[in-house]
Amino acid sequence: MAARTAVVAGTATAVSGRVSRRQANKYADQDAQYVQQQSAAATQGAEQSYAAAPAQDDAAAQIEKLASLHASGALTDEEFAAAKAKILGT
Repeated sequence: MAARTAVVAGTATAVSGRVSRRQANKYADQDAQYVQQQSAAATQGAEQSYAAAPAQDDAAAQIEKLASLHASGALTDEEFAAAKAKILGT
């Protein structure tokens, strides 16, 4: 009878250990996926920050173009000010 109890207890311990390892692996996989998602989100945020810089350069180029049109007399002072405000978002 003692041998039977030892076998049952040993089997229970082995199964319990296997379940624990499977759960640990499952949670490790979930953690890895979370880290990947956060990393992708951070990378995407950085890309958006870099995308904003050319927009500023583009606005400057547009204002320079307007200034040359204004200097040549193609735009009045009011038209130049309105177009510049539109580009700057004010």
